[in-house]
Amino acid sequence: MRRSTLLLAATVALGIFAPSALAAGGSYAFAGGSFQQQATARAALNASSFDWGLIPKTITVHIGTYGGSYSEAGDVYLDGSLLDSGRFSWGVVQHEFAHQVDFFLLNDTGRTALNTLLGGKDWCYSVAGVKHSDHGCERFASELAWAYWQSPDNCMAPASTQGESRVIPLAQFPALAQVIGVPTLATPPPTMAFAPTVTIPATKPTLRPKQRR
Repeated sequence: MRRSTLLLAATVALGIFAPSALAAGGSYAFAGGSFQQQATARAALNASSFDWGLIPKTITVHIGTYGGSYSEAGDVYLDGSLLDSGRFSWGVVQHEFAHQVDFFLLNDTGRTALNTLLGGKDWCYSVAGVKHSDHGCERFASELAWAYWQSPDNCMAPASTQGESRVIPLAQFPALAQVIGVPTLATPPPTMAFAPTVTIPATKPTLRPKQRR
């Protein structure tokens, strides 16, 4: 696992933090990246109908050469070369911010219930040998990214994620919304049949600073 504290100290020393953004994309600050790369990340968050402002923390968005994109509690790491692809990268940006929803808005009771709903083999990298698409936290992140930006341009579309998204019928998102305290999708696709919702008790969130991709 990379040490985000070292990267954070370096970016502060170099003075490359951008001002926090407070809009549809929630509260975040950039560390690194070109103007265009930062604009791409901002556009990705604004494209989603999810209210990222519910995350109770300013997220530091690191842009650099990481060989991939991943998340730790309070920090999102985006590979600059991915952002250079423009709109194609938006789904990944949303996926990584969905991990921040997990870190700061979910609790262990909710994670357990969602893992059952999502059919994950474990929630998040606590079991060795489980492939990426079978972790509940990855299914959750892909599911949220797809549900709140249902565009043919979204790389988190079910056909592109090896089973990570559209595991839950979109009509069951009232269950997810109950856990994270957000409104349900305003207009689920008309072809979806409404399924019973799941009642998940609300308790104080438990933060677990694990690396999620």
